[in-house]
Amino acid sequence: MDTLSYMVQALFNTAVVVAVALLLPGVINRTRAILAGRKGVTMYQHLNNVHLLLRKGAVYSSTTTFLFRAVPAVYLGATLTALLFVPVGNLRPLLSFEGDVVMFAYLFALGRLAIVLAAMDTGSSFEGMGASREALYGALVEPAMFLVFATLALITGYTSFADIFGLCRGVESQMIVVLLLVCYVVVRVITVEAGRIPVDDPRTHLELTMIHEVMVLDYCGIDLGMIQIAGWLKTAAFAVIAADVMAYALWYNIALVLLAALGVGVFIGIVESLQARNKLSRNTTYILTIVALAMVVFFVAYLLLHDIDIQ
Repeated sequence: MDTLSYMVQALFNTAVVVAVALLLPGVINRTRAILAGRKGVTMYQHLNNVHLLLRKGAVYSSTTTFLFRAVPAVYLGATLTALLFVPVGNLRPLLSFEGDVVMFAYLFALGRLAIVLAAMDTGSSFEGMGASREALYGALVEPAMFLVFATLALITGYTSFADIFGLCRGVESQMIVVLLLVCYVVVRVITVEAGRIPVDDPRTHLELTMIHEVMVLDYCGIDLGMIQIAGWLKTAAFAVIAADVMAYALWYNIALVLLAALGVGVFIGIVESLQARNKLSRNTTYILTIVALAMVVFFVAYLLLHDIDIQ
């Protein structure tokens, strides 16, 4: 593949992932509205809301420092950079190198660290509580993320998203179940990383129970708009990875990847319509269950690849 065609394909891949990021919030909102029997907002209402925020200036507390002002740009930049590693099917991403799955994970960790430091910089006890919860849940869910990437690397022999989903074809029938479980784990990781039900509720306004939302209470205008866009990009990155894994297991087709990525939004909307938010004391157990499932999937994949029988 020559340089020009590679760049065209990479830019098209990036545009598709960004389009998924812009569509997913609307899909989630419409799914919740349909299941609740409401007319609900339009598919693009979230875009109008952010457009209004981006047109407004920002107001800063006198207790905050330069760190608080810089964090929205760092958060958005880290999330956008991580998104550039994610391929759609067998399309080539804009950024790729051996071991980029580790860079992907730690770019999100950088964004989390930045938003936690910004919450603590405000000097607010409420935002400090949200920061401590975010740090705890991030530390707990990180092993599940790495176990997912380790399972994919074990099955394919590659440590780059572009190679995992672009170079490998075909999988044994017994591995299909393993890959579908990997897809399920990724979707559950989204609920933690993106602050969705049952871990968090982005619609709540109770400071004592909020996690992500309470950390950004002091942000407004363009800063809040950047943080919301970063949240869309993060959700889309994991949704596309889950869709890639599903397509890898079933039928490798770009159209299937796009439908599956938007299907993740439908799944999130169904969960948020039918399931209540967990008590904070149960979130730790919920996340550790995700880690345990990821560990079992990795162990099963190892046994199958090495033809190890357990008597």
